[in-house]
Amino acid sequence: MPTDRPNIVLVFADQMRASAMGCAGNPDVISPVMDQLAADGVYCENGIANTPVCCPNRGTLLTSTYPTCHNVQVNDMPVRTDLPSLGTVAKDNGYDTAYIGKWHLDGSPRTKFTPPGPRRLGFDDWAVYNCSHAYMDPKYYRNSPEVIREEGYEPEVQTNIALDYLESRKHNKTPFCMVVSWGPPHDPYDQVPQKYIDMYDPAKITLQPNVIEPIDNKLAHGKDCRTTIAQYYAAVTALDEQLGRMIDKLKAMGEMDNTLFIFTSDHGDMLWSHGMMKKQAPWAESVDVPLLMRMPSKLDAGVKRDALFGTVDLLPTICGLLDWDKPATLQGVDLSPCLIDPNATQPTTSLIANYHGFSEAHHQNLYAWRGVRTKTHSYIEKPNRQPWMLFDNQADPYQLNNLIGKTEVGAVQQELFDALTRWLNITDDPALSDDEQLKHFGLFELWEHHRDIVKNEWRKPVH
Repeated sequence: MPTDRPNIVLVFADQMRASAMGCAGNPDVISPVMDQLAADGVYCENGIANTPVCCPNRGTLLTSTYPTCHNVQVNDMPVRTDLPSLGTVAKDNGYDTAYIGKWHLDGSPRTKFTPPGPRRLGFDDWAVYNCSHAYMDPKYYRNSPEVIREEGYEPEVQTNIALDYLESRKHNKTPFCMVVSWGPPHDPYDQVPQKYIDMYDPAKITLQPNVIEPIDNKLAHGKDCRTTIAQYYAAVTALDEQLGRMIDKLKAMGEMDNTLFIFTSDHGDMLWSHGMMKKQAPWAESVDVPLLMRMPSKLDAGVKRDALFGTVDLLPTICGLLDWDKPATLQGVDLSPCLIDPNATQPTTSLIANYHGFSEAHHQNLYAWRGVRTKTHSYIEKPNRQPWMLFDNQADPYQLNNLIGKTEVGAVQQELFDALTRWLNITDDPALSDDEQLKHFGLFELWEHHRDIVKNEWRKPVH
């Protein structure tokens, strides 16, 4: 039964880059549901992961604060529980809340049970595992520390749980906020059902002009570039099918047109672009994420919007679309006016940063960096304000020509340097290097503790 107030369904993938959809102009990817969602709503062309790595950006997504505020500057650290979040704000506005899938915001070990209470950030209905990338071994917790295991493909199992939750709402007039967090297309890339892999011929995969192979990179060791990208796209197609199941259910319930439906990702994947793999990188393949939004009562169908839309802006924009009061702690911008009216005032820059080059980034000599994105340029610095990269993304969409220090762009570089200075002041960021950054915030000992737990966890045999 439709409610008087719009429901919220937020679905996000893990490590899915913006270009991995047909509606993004990628001829290789089979994504009919995502493409239709774009046709039925707003396609945000500049979806940006403010911190393109899992835990830091997940904390930002749910609290609309930067990692220097919510404390998760590296993976496997616990997020602050005293900040308003999507879950708590929804509850304050009379919504029932649910979270299904990957959490990765409760510290280590990655197998841990998150009990009911503040560590769930306001989400009551709970089918969650902190972090696992064993996509053929689905598991989750409810409200007891006994892990529930099921058979099949994890995104399908998680979608089944989401459909059960939606079914339970059929006769409930209270609006709901449901978040579904899938693990793919994050590696292991080959953990996807064969029927989706069979839909892609690696020989026909189009490689971007900035792809470098073969590559001396331990993260790519043993992987064939075309085969891996085909598997990545197969996982996207698998998710696309699950997305369609949720949309079909909402339509059958008569709730789709009364729902703010959002699809996005926590960050992208380099997949050999610039000789790099995975995330934490400042290039577009890591930073840019899909962002599709549908809400017929407020948003036109089939429109594209080019406003810079960072992860940090999602919660205040939800508040704007649903006419909720915005908590004073939110550091993002309400971009709902930009979604409705392309002539509305828009942000001129968006902060992007990697506060610590832990783990996989270290393997690729990618350490801490800070930068800003505009609609036309990307500007990146190494720690202690060392200029590193400057790209004209309009003239050079694959970011092949680093313009840093060149006379002809001196004015642009200074303008972006000044913009980043403002962002660093806003976020209380000293822009230090890796461990020095954590020591400055009093997080280094906690980081060492959680890092050692995760390392020991990885050494254990998989059962």
